[in-house]
Amino acid sequence: MTDLASRVAPPRPALSDRLKFYGVWIATALTLLLLPQIFSSGGSLTTFSLVGISIIFALSYNILLGQTGMLSFGHAVYYGLGGFLAIHAINLLGANKWAIPLPLVPLIGGMAGLFLAALIGWVMTQRSGTAFAMISLGLAELVASSALILRTFFGGEAGISANRTKLFKVFGLSFGPQIQIYYLVAAWTLIAIIAMYALTRTPLGRMCNAVRDNPERVQFVGYDPHVVRYLAFCFAGFFAGIAGALAAINFEIANSAYLGAVQSGTVLFAAYIGGIGFFIGPIVGAIFVTILSLGLSDLTQVWQLYFGLFFIAVVLYAPGGITGLLMMHRPLIRAGMLSRMLPSYLIAALPTLALVTGLMLMIETIVHYTVNPHEDPYRKAFGIPFDAASPLTWAISAALIVGGFWLCRMAWARVGQTWDETLTAARAKVHAL
Repeated sequence: MTDLASRVAPPRPALSDRLKFYGVWIATALTLLLLPQIFSSGGSLTTFSLVGISIIFALSYNILLGQTGMLSFGHAVYYGLGGFLAIHAINLLGANKWAIPLPLVPLIGGMAGLFLAALIGWVMTQRSGTAFAMISLGLAELVASSALILRTFFGGEAGISANRTKLFKVFGLSFGPQIQIYYLVAAWTLIAIIAMYALTRTPLGRMCNAVRDNPERVQFVGYDPHVVRYLAFCFAGFFAGIAGALAAINFEIANSAYLGAVQSGTVLFAAYIGGIGFFIGPIVGAIFVTILSLGLSDLTQVWQLYFGLFFIAVVLYAPGGITGLLMMHRPLIRAGMLSRMLPSYLIAALPTLALVTGLMLMIETIVHYTVNPHEDPYRKAFGIPFDAASPLTWAISAALIVGGFWLCRMAWARVGQTWDETLTAARAKVHAL
């Protein structure tokens, strides 16, 4: 029996691999600790806090989509409910002077998300695929519309506000300054990332992947795919509730926007753009989407349109997301042949930039005539001044679009050819070693 167990058990990781594994987590913790020392402005701290909240939310969504294969259009329900329960808890704890500090309040939001997920999840997870997606969409719209009706709990359009500084103080921390909120969000972000990564390494996490890939085979070997989906659904609701509670603590308010379709769509964008096939993908996507949305909103009034176009481009040309594109280059990096691709990428970047610039000019000009036709035609978008009423603007945008598209096709075809040649040479070099 002992000999059989020793043959079946996987080999213990090498010391170098273990040091590399723990080194990543230590480096992550140090980065979170030192970021405020490098970027100390209030705007930077607020951005970092929003990024941390988005990371937890995106990873919780990836438990459904990336790990278990369940597309949800209503994940904001658990996020929003966690936020509302956190606000009510802050008001209750502050009014009664109970000795429960603010760092524990996100657990209340997590339990709220877990409770709702456990309550409705058994029925929702009976099916996956389109049926599950439509049920989640219907539930999201039901809860979002109820938020404007049940004013006692949701507060109507104004929402519910709270004062986080009135809670029991730990080590003299009032959590009024943004730097203290950043460290609170950073601590919970690190805890949530570690917990969700550990979940993917458990037998349940492996079964979630199996249910995603082939539920019939899972049922054949003796596991119930419905139970696996239900458990994954509950974990996703729990971590989404934590993210919602942290958002409510950060803004000291919870309103109906927490429950809306925009919130559900944003987390879908973040997970998919980052790459649902990798654990780090939603983290990359959350960072990218949060920073891009904050930046674009200052540069153009139709930033959601650019967001949608970028999402379409990712779905069409990079279904593995940003992380998938990066991971494709690992064989080249190992073989030391990445430099062969750089000239092709640089050449293809020029017509791509021209195409994007032409589309931007066209979109901003159309927006002027359809949204703000009576305003000054001299506009500025993405730092580029132009006259929306001038025929020259239309001519330049059309030339950039047509010429950029034609040159892009040739340049990226050359990139594909160079990629095939370089990847073949890299694999041959690795096998030779």
